[in-house]
Amino acid sequence: MTETVTTPAVRSPAAPPALGTLGLFTVLLAASLPLIDFFIVNVALPTIGADLHAGEAVLELVVAGYGVAYAVLLVVGGRLGDLFGRRRLFLGGMAAFGLTSLACGLAPGAWSLVAARVAQGASAAAMLPQVLATIQATTAGPRRARAMSLYGATAGLSMVAGQILGGVLVAADIAGTGWRSVFLVNVPVVVIGLVLAARAVPETRSQQPEPVDGPGTVLLALSLLTLLAPLTEGRAAGWPVWTWLSLAAFPGVAAAFYTVERRADRQGRTPLVPPSLFELTSLRRGLVLMVPFSIGFSGFMFVIAVALQRGAGLGPVPAGLALAPMAVAFLIVSLAGPRLVARYGTRVVTAGALVQGVGVALIVLAAWRDWPDLGFIELLPGAAVAGAGQALQLPVVMRIVLSEVPPARAGVGGGVMVTTQQSALALGVATLGTLFLSLVPGHGMRDALVTTLLVQLAGVVLTGLLSLRLPRTIR
Repeated sequence: MTETVTTPAVRSPAAPPALGTLGLFTVLLAASLPLIDFFIVNVALPTIGADLHAGEAVLELVVAGYGVAYAVLLVVGGRLGDLFGRRRLFLGGMAAFGLTSLACGLAPGAWSLVAARVAQGASAAAMLPQVLATIQATTAGPRRARAMSLYGATAGLSMVAGQILGGVLVAADIAGTGWRSVFLVNVPVVVIGLVLAARAVPETRSQQPEPVDGPGTVLLALSLLTLLAPLTEGRAAGWPVWTWLSLAAFPGVAAAFYTVERRADRQGRTPLVPPSLFELTSLRRGLVLMVPFSIGFSGFMFVIAVALQRGAGLGPVPAGLALAPMAVAFLIVSLAGPRLVARYGTRVVTAGALVQGVGVALIVLAAWRDWPDLGFIELLPGAAVAGAGQALQLPVVMRIVLSEVPPARAGVGGGVMVTTQQSALALGVATLGTLFLSLVPGHGMRDALVTTLLVQLAGVVLTGLLSLRLPRTIR
C-alpha cells in the first residue's frame, strides 16, 4: 500500500509559483525606485545646474532623457520578460539600474549625466514591467487585490516621497556629494534588492512565449519620441523647427503603428501591443482615467517645486517637506483602500476625485492669499486633503486596468499601463510646466501658480467625470 503515496502529485510542477511576503516587499521596493528617480531631481536641478554649469535646456534633458527612454522601452521590457523569464529580466534590470545610478552620481559633466540618465531610464524599463507581471502570475483572488493595492500605494507614495527625499539629500550634502547623493542612494538599495530577489522572487514566464515585434517596437518608439521629445524639450530650447516637425509627424507615425499592429493581429502574428487587449473594458477605461490623473500629478509636483524655491525663496529641504502632509495622508488613506473598494466598489475613485478637487482648491486659496509666504503651514490643509484624494484613486485605477488581463499577457498588460502612466507623467511636466514658466514673466509667480493650479483642478474634475463610466466592481 505504501507504493500509492500521492506526494508527487502535491509537488506537481504545474502548480503556479507563489509570491510570499518577502517577495512582494522586494518587487514593491523595486517598483518604487524608477518613480522616485523621476521626481527626485526636481528639487536638485538648481544645484546640478550651478555645479555642472548647465543651461536650462540641458537640465530639461536630465529629466526628459530619463522619462522618454523609460516610456519608450516599457512595453518591450514587458514582452522580453514574458519571453525570457520575468525574474531574469527583473534581476538584470535592477542590476543595470544600480550601475546607471552610479554613473549618474559620478558624472563629470552635464552631457555625461544626460547620457547616464537615458541609460537609467532604459534599465528601469526592463525592471518595472516584471513587477506587475510577477504579481499577476503568482497571486489570485484577495491576495492579488491586496498586492495590487499595495503596488498602487507604493507608486503614489514614491512620487511624493521622491521630491521630499531629493530636498533632504541635497541639503544634507553627505560626504560632500551634494546633488550626487540623489543618485548614489540607489546603489545600496539595489544591492539589498538583488539579494532579496535572488531568494524570494519566483521565476515566471508566459506559457506561450511570443517573439518581439520588430516593426511594432520601432513604430511605438518613434510615436512616443515624436510626441514626448518636443514637448519636454521645446520650451527650454526655444521651440526650434525640429520640435514642430516632430509634433507634426506624431499623428502619422501613431497611425502607422496602429495599422501595423492591427494587421499583425489579424494575420495571427503577435503584435507588440495587441489591439485585442483594448477590447477589455476595464483596461480601456482605466487607461483613459489614468492620463489626466498622471498629467495633473506630475505637473503639480514640478510646478510647486519651482514656485517654492524660485518664488517663495525656500531651500531644498523646506520645499520638499512642504509636501510631507500629502505623503502622510496618501499612505494612511491608501492602507484603507482595499476595504473601501470591497464595500463601495469603484465609486471610491469618484469620491477620491472630489476630495482631491477640494484639496487643490485649498492650495489655490493658500497661494492666492499667502504668497510669497507659502510653506509647510500654509500648504498643510490642501496638501493633506489632496493626498487623501489621490490615494483613493491611483491604487484603485491600477487594479482596474489589470483586472481582466490574463496571466499569459501580464507582461504586455503591465507594460502598456506603465507606459501610459509614464507618458502622462512626462506630458504633465511638459504641459503644466511650460504653461507655468511661460506665464511667470508677464504675470508674476503668484498668478502663474494660481492659473496653473486651476488648470490642474479642471483635470481633476475631468477625472471624476470619467470615473462615472467605470465598471462598479473589480474582478
